[in-house]
Amino acid sequence: MFINLTNHPSSGWSEAQLAAAHQYGDIVDMSFPIVEPYFTKDDILRLVKECMEVIMGMRDGDTVVHVMGEMTFTHNLVNALEEADIICLASTTERNIVMTPDGKKLSEFKFVQFREY
Repeated sequence: MFINLTNHPSSGWSEAQLAAAHQYGDIVDMSFPIVEPYFTKDDILRLVKECMEVIMGMRDGDTVVHVMGEMTFTHNLVNALEEADIICLASTTERNIVMTPDGKKLSEFKFVQFREY
């Protein structure tokens, strides 16, 4: 099972990203929690515990979790998942800058691969 714990549902992914994720199993989208800027470390750890309970309840054999989002939550969740022997992945992209006629920069991201934390 491939749990996608990000703010980017797999329904919007490219064919390349979907194919790479399917190598790990069926994709299950899980919304990234809201991490308020005023949260304390204890708030983050409470949120990590809540997510761990959901993930452990979903876990099905060889489960990997794609975790991308707010850094302090991600760091703590990845540590907890790795302690539970669950592989965590980050997605990597190529960033291409496109200049608009009015001089604005637009960033386009192209999926490259999943990389283990």
